[in-house]
Amino acid sequence: MGSTDGVVIFDETGFVKKGNDSVGVSKQYCGTIGKVENCQVGVFAAYASPSGYSLLDKRLFIPEKWFTDEYRLRRKKCKLSQTATFKTKPQLAVEMLNQLVEEATVPFKYVTADSLYGNSSEFIDAVESYPQLTYFVETPCDTRCWIKRPVMREKTYKYKGKIRTKTILEKTAKKPIEVKILAKSINDFFWYRRKVSEGTKGPIEYEFTKRRVVLSNGNMPQKTVWLIIRRTIEKKPVYKFFLSNAGASARLKLFVWLSGIRWAIEQCFEETKSELGMDHYEVRKYRGWNHHMITCMLAHFFLWHLKIRLGKKSTVYYAVAA
Repeated sequence: MGSTDGVVIFDETGFVKKGNDSVGVSKQYCGTIGKVENCQVGVFAAYASPSGYSLLDKRLFIPEKWFTDEYRLRRKKCKLSQTATFKTKPQLAVEMLNQLVEEATVPFKYVTADSLYGNSSEFIDAVESYPQLTYFVETPCDTRCWIKRPVMREKTYKYKGKIRTKTILEKTAKKPIEVKILAKSINDFFWYRRKVSEGTKGPIEYEFTKRRVVLSNGNMPQKTVWLIIRRTIEKKPVYKFFLSNAGASARLKLFVWLSGIRWAIEQCFEETKSELGMDHYEVRKYRGWNHHMITCMLAHFFLWHLKIRLGKKSTVYYAVAA
């Protein structure tokens, strides 16, 4: 299944639970049902290539309260390692990313994720530490940026008797704007309708545009990246915003494809849950959860392996890439 243009996709999925004894269970947002519920949440890494898609790795998210003294007995019953510490979902994704790069078993060039990871500087820094990788991540609508890098100047000031300097914005420099405001100011002439996939009722299309922007952090300019904006085709369009560190010559076609390829991990979740029982388990211990997940992941990959051997390619991937 490996391809030099392979894509690694990070996302999480929830497993609803009624009791309170399963490892990592807590009242938290469950994407499976779209609301806060008593559940376990797993962070997964999926892979997509011209041959198909499959899950590569997983981490169980353990809420922070599980590491308090109140949960000491539960941690012991669930056989959670005494050395385990709280890690955010982006931190778990970084662990998997580093392992995938270090092992170099599966070739890949692109990394995609939703805004939970796209808004994490730790996750973005981890991807950027590998020059061979290009990320395409969703970003919140209130992300601030400049179309052109603002003019900066040095300012001297006195602190504890010493003369110091700092870089500040020139007084005439414009303030950064939110990407949602920028999107609505772009003329219709610069929007391009593109197909991202084939749906059950026909092709799924959106309108796209891209801009080179300078990101703002505390009203100070940071790095220059691509801002890709996607909107639905209707009178009151719904906007989605993405950032990418792709080269300055990157074409819109690449971003359109990457915006659709994230659907592969949703397919992995749906197929492993509906066909392979990923969400049907009664294990409570940490080791049991990991054993069940890896078994389902292997079964899913085995089915794709058979499909590849039979010569059936992934029509989903090519529909997106087109």
